[in-house]
Amino acid sequence: MNDLTKLAEEIVGYQKKHDLTDADVAFGTHLSVEKIHNIKINSYKPTADDIQRINNYMRDNK
Repeated sequence: MNDLTKLAEEIVGYQKKHDLTDADVAFGTHLSVEKIHNIKINSYKPTADDIQRINNYMRDNK
């Protein structure tokens, strides 16, 4: 996980903790599966709205 951004690390950690797939996170955040996956592999720079949706989802679904 050396090359992951802080957000990507948080997503991966959240997924591991809650046994979730990228599709589960995408459904909960109303973002595409591809967008979630690409954030995790650092091939997409998330917008402020993307970040807010992800953070709100992880905060509200502990």
